[in-house]
Amino acid sequence: MDVYWLEQAESDVPVEDHWLSASEAARLDALRIAKRRADWRLGRWAAKRAVAAYLDVPRHLQGLANIEIRPAPSGGPEVFILDTPAPATISLSHRDGTALCAIAPSGAALGCDLELVEPRSDAFVVDYFTAAEQALVAGMSLEDRPRLLALLWSAKESALKAMGAGLRLDTRSVEVSAVDGLQGCRDSRKGLAEDASLSFQQNGGNSWRPLQVRYIGGQVFSGWWQPTGSLLRTLVAVPPPLPPIPLTV
Repeated sequence: MDVYWLEQAESDVPVEDHWLSASEAARLDALRIAKRRADWRLGRWAAKRAVAAYLDVPRHLQGLANIEIRPAPSGGPEVFILDTPAPATISLSHRDGTALCAIAPSGAALGCDLELVEPRSDAFVVDYFTAAEQALVAGMSLEDRPRLLALLWSAKESALKAMGAGLRLDTRSVEVSAVDGLQGCRDSRKGLAEDASLSFQQNGGNSWRPLQVRYIGGQVFSGWWQPTGSLLRTLVAVPPPLPPIPLTV
């Protein structure tokens, strides 16, 4: 299955709000915290731009106003064009002034997440990761640990979004394994850590690397991960997605 992605920065978002639908403008007016308003506008802008490029519909501001991003009963985003459901599934994430939108055909289970690579406490690892994931983290070098933790956490968030549950489910109910790099044929904890470290060293460009996330109920989500500077992004889907394709806007 083909999946597409687009990232936008706060500097890409117009100052005016003419690209919002009437109901979106009303929802924005109800947000009183400045950061919450900025994040919400950034996410909607990235989503509308991605949808317009994916469906090849008008991309001027009035055309974007005809695209409406509504919350589904699960809390995830749904796309409507002129009050009609659009033939697309999207997932949204934003972090540190950047928004990521992933988009796929209708009916797909899709989740994406954008995370900042930063130090995290030992308590964070114990509280949110499975025993196997904790063992992998323990065997990782201190230099590579922040990126590994960002990868594991981001992949969990992507899978939980694809399930329509988000963080309402225990993050330990999903377990991450990277097909390329983090999941090796060696059995020892040290061997797995060496595989992960090598994967990070070799993945300095824009290439996507595969991963999998397994839910304790048996469902398996296939996906991809990619680091760029201090940010790391993940994307998972059912059916299994091909490497994500960047959208041009």
